[in-house]
Amino acid sequence: MKRLLFIIILLSLASTNALAARVKDLVQIQGVRENRLAGYGLIVGLNGTGDKSGSQFTVRSLANMLRNMGITVDPNSLKVKNVAAVIVTSNLPPFAKSSQKLDCTISSVGDASSLAGGTLISAPLYGPDGKVYAMAQGPISVGGFAVSGDSGSGVTKNFPTVGTIPGGAIVERSMDLDLGQSMTLVMNNPDFTTAHRMVESINSRAGAKIAHAKDLSTIQIEVPQGYKNNIVDFVAMIESLEVRPDNKAKVIVNERTGTVVMGNDVKIATVAIAHGNLNIKISEDPIVSQPAPFSAGGVTAVTPQTGVTVEEGGRQLVMLPAGTSIGKLVSALNAIGVSPRDLVVILQSIKRTGALYADLEVI
Repeated sequence: MKRLLFIIILLSLASTNALAARVKDLVQIQGVRENRLAGYGLIVGLNGTGDKSGSQFTVRSLANMLRNMGITVDPNSLKVKNVAAVIVTSNLPPFAKSSQKLDCTISSVGDASSLAGGTLISAPLYGPDGKVYAMAQGPISVGGFAVSGDSGSGVTKNFPTVGTIPGGAIVERSMDLDLGQSMTLVMNNPDFTTAHRMVESINSRAGAKIAHAKDLSTIQIEVPQGYKNNIVDFVAMIESLEVRPDNKAKVIVNERTGTVVMGNDVKIATVAIAHGNLNIKISEDPIVSQPAPFSAGGVTAVTPQTGVTVEEGGRQLVMLPAGTSIGKLVSALNAIGVSPRDLVVILQSIKRTGALYADLEVI
């Protein structure tokens, strides 16, 4: 049987001594985010590893590109083994300015076997609104290769049909964003207690009630008069504040791998646990019978002999008092020799009895 992986992570040493985190790591400023860009382009200069002649969209794209350059050709006469059609993707950061360079990812959409050694011809990158925000072009870097022989056999490493162009896209349209007189913080992990603590920390630092929680996931902040024209310093001040986050007690169980992740805030009521293992061992010892030396004749016979042994483990009953932390629970279960698979069953049984004060999530 495949050995199960057993991992127990204590997310905090104690609920009263939980480490504080920066506001910057707990929230996102609404509207200040990346934007996804995507476009279509052609990779040229491949060494016979491009799309096959059956890729009509590659042939038509190549013919249209040549037509725009003043060269009219018959699409039926084009061979595209050195050309590949690709999708170009990139992320446009917030407050991006014109002439800023972006990294882009190139992915083949045809039946090209490799993009190694190719060059991307100028490809416009579109935003969700259909406008062009960047132009991508340049030699592609592929972290793999594909080599094949005439007989069809070959060797492939990594994914040669996907590559990158570091700094290959240039921003053409600036992303100007006005935060205005107020801003909204969106919690990464919505929680009422964390939102309350964050509001108190912000108001205490500002010396006025400039923040209030609309719900468990959003905090509205009014920019003070002294920071109206210096919004960067105000945001930096808010992001540097430290808040002790509060999370709901939860136990995550992965039955396929035997992985169990539990927070330190998980508590259990008074419960008694008994665990006994039933071990069954089956062994086969063949007995060989053959004729004596120099005998007149005979046949060698092999008789299998099977032995079955059943052992039942005599584990003791473990009593855990109310309020026991997860650390003590794990120590007690280890003392009676609980395996990762058995631990999953025990946790599910404790939850069914109502003695586990945490959400049990099985994935």
